[in-house]
Amino acid sequence: MDINKRIIKHFKDSADLKLRVMDRLSAPIAEGAQVFFDCVANDGKILVCGNGGSAADAQHFAAELINRFEKERPGLACVALTTDSSVLTSIANDYDYNQIFSKQVRALGLPGDSLLAISTSGNSPNVVAAIHAAHERDMRVVALTGRDGGAMKAALHPTDVLICVDAQSTARIQEVHLVSLHCLCDIIDYLLLGE
Repeated sequence: MDINKRIIKHFKDSADLKLRVMDRLSAPIAEGAQVFFDCVANDGKILVCGNGGSAADAQHFAAELINRFEKERPGLACVALTTDSSVLTSIANDYDYNQIFSKQVRALGLPGDSLLAISTSGNSPNVVAAIHAAHERDMRVVALTGRDGGAMKAALHPTDVLICVDAQSTARIQEVHLVSLHCLCDIIDYLLLGE
């Protein structure tokens, strides 16, 4: 396979997956956006966490809400728990890497806040721990996962939302996660501002 065909295959595989899962994901994405809208409309904040590429997605989502997505509006309270190297390394050093997000959720999260937990496998122990911490703080959780949802799916409460991309490739799951995050931003803005 030459390089151009390989590149075209990436585009095609990504487009095919997005088309295959869009009907299945539209309802949970809408439900997740409603959770986040209700949170920020009632002076709550959204905490976001993930590892690696999912950490980048967490920061991307926080930037879209704090600054703006596609329309001018006041900033919305959103904190990526992936950004403070001193906090992350002190928790990992003094306790355990699996607590880097859960300790922050316990310190920063309040009842009425919400958590966006991101993991392509659904099995990241530190993200699962953050879900449990969010429940301790009476926060609703929106889980953005892949494959079969993994341990994150099992950790969710009935009032939580699962957005699970039924695919095996991490890259393809991340591509659908990005579209899903943009959909969440768009629907939050729509609920705030209308057309």
